[in-house]
Amino acid sequence: MGMSEFYGQADEAGSIATIHRALDLGITFLDTADMYGVGANEELVGKAIAGRRDQVTLATKFGNVRGSKGEFLGVDGSPGYVRTACEASLRRLRVDAIDLYYQHRVDPNVPIEETVGAMSDLVTAGKVRFLGLSEAAAGTVRRAHDVHPIAALQTEYSLWTRDVEAEILPTVRELGIGFVAYSPLGRGFLTGAFKSRADLPENDARRSHPRFADENFAQNRALVAAIEDLAGAKGITASQVALAWLLARGPDVVPIPGTKTVRLVEENARAAGVTLEPAELALIDAAFPPGVTAGTRYPAAAMAAVNR
Repeated sequence: MGMSEFYGQADEAGSIATIHRALDLGITFLDTADMYGVGANEELVGKAIAGRRDQVTLATKFGNVRGSKGEFLGVDGSPGYVRTACEASLRRLRVDAIDLYYQHRVDPNVPIEETVGAMSDLVTAGKVRFLGLSEAAAGTVRRAHDVHPIAALQTEYSLWTRDVEAEILPTVRELGIGFVAYSPLGRGFLTGAFKSRADLPENDARRSHPRFADENFAQNRALVAAIEDLAGAKGITASQVALAWLLARGPDVVPIPGTKTVRLVEENARAAGVTLEPAELALIDAAFPPGVTAGTRYPAAAMAAVNR
């Protein structure tokens, strides 16, 4: 996402080099969506994987509708839109089939059974291999799974966003559904890179997020200090601690850290080799208990579209 929009300036050449380096490192799961950069991110990924399609498990999403000027037009889960969006994504990605196709946000005006029914037709047609949902509530996941097997649920999960542990994670585990954790580094906050709001670029969307607001920043920054201390003692980075913590949640939890640089994709990849001992996991849990983070994870309007 950040390669095309929301997190500062785009750099196509640097982004493609980063994706290539990820593939070289054995990172095979690439996640995009049709709304990122109003289709530009899918086009970028399509260019990057040309000639390397067999190395990639490719995921994209539909449902968050954008206008030609980037305006947000709401959520559409209607069967007709499902088909239209898929065809457009296939063209931009330059592929014959999408490995994992998510509904990006649940449409409250369309029964999930209708949306997933249309998605299932895409599987029958050979245009999609597996189906996913994003930010769906536990009950919605159950209803969807009754229509067609759901392979993965993608929802925000990190040290500073642990609400999925109460109901959603147990539900997907009961149903045998994989869990894809987006924003596993707290939109970069858990890296320790941001010492104050001034470290965010002027055109960065995170400036509108409550957890980055002045009234919440200091409290959240103090939380990160605990994992920075642990990282220093282990000779690794705070990012690697945060990713290793997620990887330790179980083999069904797959974090998808985003980055725009080769250096950081290499750093993130090394987290797979980090082992956190039971005492270290206990220390992290004590520093980051569920609900400790100050502020909601999105502004109010976006919060209304999650977990439904």
